Amino acid sequence: MQFGIFTVGDVTTDPTTGRTPTENERIKATVAIAKKAEEVGLDVFATGEHHNPPFVAPPNPTVLLANLAAQTERIILSTSTTLITTNDPVRLAEDYAYLQHLADGRIDLMMGRGNTGPVYPWFGKDIRQGVELAVENYALLHKLWREDVVDWQGRFRTPLQGFTSVPRPLDGVPPFVWHGSIRTPEIAEQAAYYGDGFFHNNIFWPITHTKQMVALYRRRFEHYGHGSADQAIVGLGGQVFMRKSSQDAKREFRPYFDNAPVYGHGPSMEDFTEQTPLTVGSPQEVIDRYATMRDHVGDYQRQLFLIDHAGLPLKTVLEQIDMLGEEVVPVLRKELDSKRPAHVPDAPTHASRVAAAGGKNDSTVYAPADDVTGASPAAAR
Repeated sequence: MQFGIFTVGDVTTDPTTGRTPTENERIKATVAIAKKAEEVGLDVFATGEHHNPPFVAPPNPTVLLANLAAQTERIILSTSTTLITTNDPVRLAEDYAYLQHLADGRIDLMMGRGNTGPVYPWFGKDIRQGVELAVENYALLHKLWREDVVDWQGRFRTPLQGFTSVPRPLDGVPPFVWHGSIRTPEIAEQAAYYGDGFFHNNIFWPITHTKQMVALYRRRFEHYGHGSADQAIVGLGGQVFMRKSSQDAKREFRPYFDNAPVYGHGPSMEDFTEQTPLTVGSPQEVIDRYATMRDHVGDYQRQLFLIDHAGLPLKTVLEQIDMLGEEVVPVLRKELDSKRPAHVPDAPTHASRVAAAGGKNDSTVYAPADDVTGASPAAAR
């Protein structure tokens, strides 16, 4: 099972000091957080995509992930949102395949529609067509990564004729794709149709809702012939704040919770932790809480935690990562892996997918072309 962290890149005032980090500080802190995650043995670092304040999550995640690929060796680098609705699928195909080569395959994506409505008109799209955009754009991206020459026509972009996306995927295997959704059945259906992963970022939702969404995806995964329902590839979100004692954790985190833009001035911290995966307490309490997630959604492959939000200073975030890596994840990994039946797969990696495809394949398209128009000499005659 894979464990990791994800960031939304919020720039939030620390309620205990009144200080707000600069964009530069927050960006550099994100790099430090990712490197720390690898240092302590976590499997995944994931970043969101944002185009507006108060966020510095990259508008093009490939920039950050390429930087991290050059500074890490083992950790999987992922998006926790790639906006499949407002990004051009052609650019996604090109950019993430290029990143896949730079990172030696340590790349995957989580497709999503985002949570910022105005992003649609900023990029010339209509939010009322959000689901249709997600379905059509991903269908094209999926095709671009698997066919060397693509002819295509749809509703939302200009047609393609004889188009080849370059570079081709590393070893002939495209990056693994998760489809992230909190509440939209059509996205769970989309993930199941392609046999891709489904990630339910349930940080604001009760487990009963998460259970329903994951169950739908599992049923449809089996319906489309990708395997039995319990072999579907599932990921969950989570939030934790830890100190050695529960009392210390609650006392320290409370002002951050109470003033956080996303849930401050709403439910009490106690109500929120009861109704969502947010766990504020000792490492053992986190272990006890997250060890039960499989009881609700079945055996799953990826667990990501949000820990660098609400204005928490970098020093505190790095301490949280230490506790995750040293005290929490080793116990959860051992317990959850020991309970997973042999027929339920591990989380996909580039190496495992290359092996399943029969080994590495050089997918380079060797084609002579005119350096101005892109047309082959034969076509120009």
